Amino acid sequence: MISTLLTVMLLVLGWAGRAESVLQLEAVATGLGAPVALTHAGDGSGRLFIVLQDGRILIHDGAQVLPTPFLDLRSRVSSGGERGLLGLAFHPDYAANGRFFVHYTHRAGHSIVAGYRVSGDPNVAGPRSARTVLRVAQPFANHNGGQIQFGPDGALYIGLGDGGSAGDPGNRAQNLRSLLGKILRIDVNPRVRYAIPADNPFAAVRGARPEIWALGLRNPWRFSFDRLTGDLYIADVGQGAWEEVNFEPAGAPGGANYGWRLMEGTHCFDPSTNCDDGLLDPPVLEYSHASGCSVTGGYVYRGSAVPGLTGEYVYGDFCSGLIWGARFEPATGWSSRVLEDTDFLISTFGEDEGGELHVADYGTGSIYRITGAQ
Repeated sequence: MISTLLTVMLLVLGWAGRAESVLQLEAVATGLGAPVALTHAGDGSGRLFIVLQDGRILIHDGAQVLPTPFLDLRSRVSSGGERGLLGLAFHPDYAANGRFFVHYTHRAGHSIVAGYRVSGDPNVAGPRSARTVLRVAQPFANHNGGQIQFGPDGALYIGLGDGGSAGDPGNRAQNLRSLLGKILRIDVNPRVRYAIPADNPFAAVRGARPEIWALGLRNPWRFSFDRLTGDLYIADVGQGAWEEVNFEPAGAPGGANYGWRLMEGTHCFDPSTNCDDGLLDPPVLEYSHASGCSVTGGYVYRGSAVPGLTGEYVYGDFCSGLIWGARFEPATGWSSRVLEDTDFLISTFGEDEGGELHVADYGTGSIYRITGAQ
């Protein structure tokens, strides 16, 4: 089911040798220990919140990383491999209600989405304010997903992988009775744990989980909304050959099937032939494992410091350290260019409150701000 709102030209990326440097990167923090997510509170403070895999959330106040964690969940979190504290999202009305949400792997191995509130100190959360919103059992230790983000509609979107192992042995990503291998969409504003938005695509489908917004995903480690247009970009980590980025235009009704495990990227996986019945939504970008091994989704740049990047979707690869920028033009479709060839283990990108982009190096625990482009 290819969107009629745009004409998609699939881009297959290749890479050989070192690329010319385009970006200018400034280190804002170093030696943090396995950073996996970056975001802001949207409260006018300008602070950058840094999520560490071990269960801590740190604050960079514009000058330094504060010594006291904003939140410390190490006693609750199972960390290591693809598990840990993986996502953080602040409520759109955080400045008024102090609510935020985390996504982590519990010590029992389950995926947990929980809500918290800030304490009387704006730099410290209230640890006793915890409220479990969602608990999802995980059959294996990998493919936990991790991203949570509020959409422009005010709903909370949650990324969950297919449950792990290899090849999605339970075919969970295609199973509407399972939350695994999906993007979920829920309303966290009611006093109950959460409510189902009435316009969710499977809300009235018997036998389907009504939380599901999109299906057919292997491990949507990072997704993001364009803060200007509301378009959704989902970077889905591949199996053994292809990495992909999926695109959903703002206003789409949901229900897209991005293909896994039937397809890996635009290529048949299981079954090996005749896998697409014409109802699948292919990625708009893919690259082979000649260019990396694990896509890390980023953001469409909407800051002011780097005008040459405006409107460009910036993303990278955990293994190769390559950073790309992609654009869509109605006349020519999608195009992409290498922006930087780093030696980073790129675990995440993140926007600050002003729309400036940051990138994390998992290996050194360093956070870099993109300050310019040639």
